[in-house]
Amino acid sequence: MSKRHVFVAGATGAVGQALLELAAKRQVDVLAHARPKSAGRLGARPVAAIELSDPKLADTLKGCTTVVQLIGTMKKRFASGDTYESSDIGTTRQLVDAAKASGTVDHLVLLSSVGAGSPRGAYLKAKAEAERIVTSSGIPYTIFRPSAFADREGVFIPGMGALTKLLGLKKYQPIKLAELASAILFAATERAPLGVALEGAPLWDLVEKASRG
Repeated sequence: MSKRHVFVAGATGAVGQALLELAAKRQVDVLAHARPKSAGRLGARPVAAIELSDPKLADTLKGCTTVVQLIGTMKKRFASGDTYESSDIGTTRQLVDAAKASGTVDHLVLLSSVGAGSPRGAYLKAKAEAERIVTSSGIPYTIFRPSAFADREGVFIPGMGALTKLLGLKKYQPIKLAELASAILFAATERAPLGVALEGAPLWDLVEKASRG
């Protein structure tokens, strides 16, 4: 397999930052995406400062083999204009369309959420729709459905890790940002596993495999 060139959408977010840090340590060829007004936050690394609505996005993706889609929003950001339709669904559609037009992208990696397979509520329904866009794209894909982040303020309930382990609920076991970033980077560079939505035991199996790699 040829060397992978990974485009990371959502690079300024918590998972994106963890992924970029790990990619730099492992010398993975990464092009970080940011909106023009946020590009300065990514430092000196290679950055694609472009709106995803820009028709030139497909040209930006030429030469990239993998698109990692980490963009999403939460209700607390609605006041600033974000919506699930624009942030979770819309950006996924824009990236998939550009990836198909690029002619070089052969792998899509999507960060979704636990429960998206049986969605209830607007948040999970948006995640499910983003998944549908990816799975129907015709491009091989890997989807990640993690639970809460164990080391991200405001999204973790104290004691949740111990409770999920006690009850054997691996599907809802909290995950550390570095663990998730390692698994995503592994999937992006190995182009595997393909055609799956990783949740519960399969996700943790990949986390373990990535830690050994």
